[in-house]
Amino acid sequence: MGLCYLCEKKDRVGYFSYYCEDCRKIKHLLNLYGERVHEVLETVLVRPVDKQEHKIKNEIKKDIEKKSYSLRSASKQP
Repeated sequence: MGLCYLCEKKDRVGYFSYYCEDCRKIKHLLNLYGERVHEVLETVLVRPVDKQEHKIKNEIKKDIEKKSYSLRSASKQP
């Protein structure tokens, strides 16, 4: 039948349709709730810039701690 025009991963529902079942539901929700869907996606799934920076700093800190631990354990071995 062809791939979904939105996700481009699943097969379309029918020959003349554009979307798979999941994307058709998403389109339906967009038609029903409009801007509210965008607001919910932004607040729930997308991290604000300050939270992104915090996450990056935490991940870098974890990497540094792992490397320092591996260096310490490597130096202790004869």
